[in-house]
Amino acid sequence: MKPFFKTSFNLKSYLWSICYSIMGIDTVKRFDRIVAILIQMQSKRIVKAQELADRFGVSLRTVYRDIRTLEASGVPIVSEAGVGYSIMDGYRLPPVMFTREEAGSFVAAEKLMQKFTDASLGAYHKSAMYKIKSVLRGKEKDWIAALESQVIIDPAQVLFNEKIPNALEVLFESMAEKKQVFLKYQSLEADKPSERHIEPVGLFHENNFWYVLGYCHLRKDYRQFRTDRMMAIRCIGQPFELLHGTIDEYRSKKSEGKKTKIRILVDRTVARYIKSGSKSFGFVSEEIKDDKVEMTFMCADLVHGFPRWYMMFGDHAKILEPETLKIRVKELLKQTERML
Repeated sequence: MKPFFKTSFNLKSYLWSICYSIMGIDTVKRFDRIVAILIQMQSKRIVKAQELADRFGVSLRTVYRDIRTLEASGVPIVSEAGVGYSIMDGYRLPPVMFTREEAGSFVAAEKLMQKFTDASLGAYHKSAMYKIKSVLRGKEKDWIAALESQVIIDPAQVLFNEKIPNALEVLFESMAEKKQVFLKYQSLEADKPSERHIEPVGLFHENNFWYVLGYCHLRKDYRQFRTDRMMAIRCIGQPFELLHGTIDEYRSKKSEGKKTKIRILVDRTVARYIKSGSKSFGFVSEEIKDDKVEMTFMCADLVHGFPRWYMMFGDHAKILEPETLKIRVKELLKQTERML
C-alpha cells in the first residue's frame, strides 16, 4: 500500500464517500463511530479491540466488523493477536476538520499551557497550536482570534523554578524511556538541598502545585516532589531498576492510610467559599445547623496540611474534634505570635 497524501479534503467527507460506496453504511451512528475509531487509531501506536468496545459501548464483534470496513475502504490496518491494531507507517489521510466549539476549546488549552507548564513544554505546545490553527477554516480562525484576547489565566502560585525551564520535559522523557533522573531538591524542612536519583512514576497537579511521584533511591521508597522546589534536574540515562505500577495505584494506596476524623463548625457565609478547596483535605460530608455548617473530614495530615488550611478561616470556624487538632492549631498560633 502506497502512502496516501491529501490536504484539500475533509477527512469525514472522504471516509463517507469510500465507506458508503463500498459497504453501504445506512446509519449515521455507525459511520460516526467508524470515523472516531480511525481517529483514535491515528492517535496511538496500538489500540486494543476491548479499548474500542469500552469507549463506544459496543461488542467486540461490532468492533471487528468496523475494523473490516476500514480495511475494505483502503486503510492499511495491521493486526496482531493478543496485542491490538495499528495503522501501517507512512499512511496519510486528509486532515481532520474541527467544529467551532472544538476550535474554541483550543483557546482554554493554550492559555492553560502558557501558565501551568514550564517554558520548554510551553514552547512545544505553542508550536503545535500553530499547526492546528493552520488547518482551521476561516470562520474557526476568526472564532479563536476573537476569544484569545479575552481569556486570561493567572495561577496563584509559582509552579516551576525559573532556573530549570525544562523540568517537565525531562520528566516526560524519563517516564517514556524508563530512565532515571538526577534531582537536586529543597524540601521544606531541610536547610540545604539534597541530591536524589529517582525513577519517576507519574505527575499530578494538586492544591495549586505540580508534583512528581517517583521511587527515590536515597530513601528506598516512593516519594513525591514539588516542581517549584526542584533546584536542578537532568536525565542520567541509567535504566529503571524497578517495575512500577500506575500513579493511580500509588495514590490510591496513600489515600487508604490511617486517617483521623475531624469535625468543624463553620459560619454559613464562609462555608460556601472554602468548600471548593475542602476536597483536598479529606472532606466527607456537611450538615446545616441554623446559621452554621458542620463539616466532617477524614484526614491523615494533622501536623501541617489541615491545621494550616484551617487557620485561613479559623476566626469563622470552631473545631469540634479531635483535641489533637486544637492543640496543634494553638501551637501554630503561638509560633506566629513570636514571629510578629
